[in-house]
Amino acid sequence: HVFTRLTGCKLTNTSCKVLASVLSSNSSHLRELDLSNNDLKDSGVELLSAGLGNPHCKLETLRLSGCGVTEEGCASLVSALRSNPSHLRELDLSYNHPRDSGVRLLSAGLEDPHCRLEKLNVEHGGEYTMKPGLRKYVCDLTMDPNTAHRLLSLSEENRKVTWRRKKQLPYPDHPERFKDWQQVLCREGLTGRCYWEVEWSGRGAVIGVTYKGISRRGGVNDCCLGYTDKSWSLDCSDKSYTAWHNNNATTIDVPSSSSHRVGVYLDWPAGTLSFYRASSDTLTHLITFTSTFTEPLYPGFYVWYVDSSVSL
Repeated sequence: HVFTRLTGCKLTNTSCKVLASVLSSNSSHLRELDLSNNDLKDSGVELLSAGLGNPHCKLETLRLSGCGVTEEGCASLVSALRSNPSHLRELDLSYNHPRDSGVRLLSAGLEDPHCRLEKLNVEHGGEYTMKPGLRKYVCDLTMDPNTAHRLLSLSEENRKVTWRRKKQLPYPDHPERFKDWQQVLCREGLTGRCYWEVEWSGRGAVIGVTYKGISRRGGVNDCCLGYTDKSWSLDCSDKSYTAWHNNNATTIDVPSSSSHRVGVYLDWPAGTLSFYRASSDTLTHLITFTSTFTEPLYPGFYVWYVDSSVSL
């Protein structure tokens, strides 16, 4: 039993041709192939399907999650399954854009009495999944005023937070409000795959995620993002980036840049949380945390300095 994982490897059509020839080989022992998070699109899936439909192919699991597949790619896969129906058991097409017509094609293929497919995943489909790279997993976030410290001002429909100089804001008392540290959480608890971008301004800010149960009152090790065992964060300033978890710091050496935009990618089921320095067309990897997440994660922000801000 051979398992090959090639997730997020920037594979091309040429790569798909090579993989198709491997699948077609009568000496291939490949049984599980994970090509998730590659922008293969329909053209790549069509090339891959030529191997999948070969009678020598014994592949049992194929993962094409987040590969930019539409109904055309679905048609290629159905054709391959009709040619070689007896081996593939699991097909993951989540985070693609098959539309209803593609799902109908796949469902009709499943009704073939020779088809052995047991598990088909087409969840989280939509037009946004056709964006390249991690941005296909973008999620919409808003900050929760009930968690905001009284020195923090929310604006732009609760998508921007600023530390106002000595101005106590008239927030009502709330059990979820941070009392001692200038922090705010988002309303949305995240599971699944999610990507968001944050722009900070001023002298710096902390961008992180936490379980909802983080303490709202107490010392640094109880309340601050990245200082507890239930939270993870990236401390951003012009001079450096520092990653924090459970009060352990990792300094990240990257060339200086004028970019104050950070991308965050959460793959909750896989147990990874990654931070990137983001520009309009490039994501520069900074750090990836690995863990076994047990609850939804809430994005949050700690504004260190007066007149500094964070925007979603």
